[in-house]
Amino acid sequence: MPGRRRSWWVAAAALTAAVALWPDSAPDDAAAAGSSHTIVDRVARTAAGPPPAAATSSGPAVPASASPPPQATTAPPPATRPTVVAAPAPPTGARAGSAVRALATIPIKGRAPKTGYERELFGQAWKDVDRNGCDTRNDILRRDLTAYVLKAGTNGCLVLRGTLQDPYTGRTISFVRGSSTSSAVQVDHVVALSDAWQKGAQQMSSQARTAFANDPLNLLAVDGPTNQRKGDGDAATWLPPRKAYRCQYVARQVAVKHRYGLWVTAAERDAMARILESCPGQALPTAGAVRLGGGTTAAGTAAPAPAPAQSVGTPVVSPPAAGTDPRFATCKAAVAAGFGPYVSGRDAEYGWYRDGDHDGVVCE
Repeated sequence: MPGRRRSWWVAAAALTAAVALWPDSAPDDAAAAGSSHTIVDRVARTAAGPPPAAATSSGPAVPASASPPPQATTAPPPATRPTVVAAPAPPTGARAGSAVRALATIPIKGRAPKTGYERELFGQAWKDVDRNGCDTRNDILRRDLTAYVLKAGTNGCLVLRGTLQDPYTGRTISFVRGSSTSSAVQVDHVVALSDAWQKGAQQMSSQARTAFANDPLNLLAVDGPTNQRKGDGDAATWLPPRKAYRCQYVARQVAVKHRYGLWVTAAERDAMARILESCPGQALPTAGAVRLGGGTTAAGTAAPAPAPAQSVGTPVVSPPAAGTDPRFATCKAAVAAGFGPYVSGRDAEYGWYRDGDHDGVVCE
């Protein structure tokens, strides 16, 4: 009996000690997930908020029965998508047939490499594509010059002189055909051949490229030095110095690219759109075949003067064949004697001389 009483007191003392030490033993007791004391204690702790956790090398103990704490997550970066440049919507009120509306239909792509570009890929320079018996260059001079004078015997084709109201600069320029004067007025490809090559013309047929290079829609007689400065620039890199003409210039480029299925770069499109914002009603230009004649015709070509030709050291190489001029050793001699110019595909004399600038005309 004393042994049993002693055992009871020992058990009671142990129980009392366990109750007194209960709060400090919570982390160890967490393993007893089925204990009623553990459940009650955890509910209380949840209501009062978690106590500060003691820092240990392995971190605070986590009760097995508790839900795992929410993990901090970092939102994934937005997916990278290819840049898609949409064509600008036409301004409200832009009418059908306007340059603004046509620009919105032209594809936007990057510039292709210039690799492989040669002028010859666009056909013979100034080829008579409309078969009117006259080269394209003289067709454009007749269209764009005023008070022009034609060479007799050329069926109203060849322009000897005239006056240009230059659209690019606003200047009035006198054109006089000659080896040292013709370059004052040049015929510009509004959409340069090289630019077209890099924006779709590589895929065109040779016939289509020849038509493109000789289309009056894409050609303007302009100030020579200004045309040289333009080079093969597009609207993003070059615009006419005369601001009053920029709307018409850009509209013409849009019309050409629209007609031939060429594309524009994003920078080019933006530059065009900025110009057309000031003239949303600007219509697309049109162009057709240029008629022969007009102006006035110079007096008949003087008969050959062998003596003056001989005096300047330029003897006639051969007498004239039927229907041709005399043949001289050089173009300079022919011009000095009052002959020339000669046009490729029209004049037999063209084949006698060297076309140094490949413009389809010799002895200018």
